[in-house]
Amino acid sequence: MIKFPNQSRAYDRTRRAVHFWGSDSAIEASFFIEEDALKRLQPGACHEADFLNAFDRHRDVICATAAKVYVRGSRGSYDLVASQFSKVV
Repeated sequence: MIKFPNQSRAYDRTRRAVHFWGSDSAIEASFFIEEDALKRLQPGACHEADFLNAFDRHRDVICATAAKVYVRGSRGSYDLVASQFSKVV
């Protein structure tokens, strides 16, 4: 089972996504949540600081979604996209 004990996250300008990590025993997996997904969770986000803030505010739902898409040993990184998240009303 994947867990997210590492609170580190970083904005990746090239991918236009926030990068974070999970661990499954000794296996580490990289996750990227795209800007559009963060905008869905926090409308109005438009700058790097906004995206990091959106990630911090919605970390629980983001990590729960990441855990659903994770498959042990399947690949090194996973992309989380807007369609995986409900719109905030």
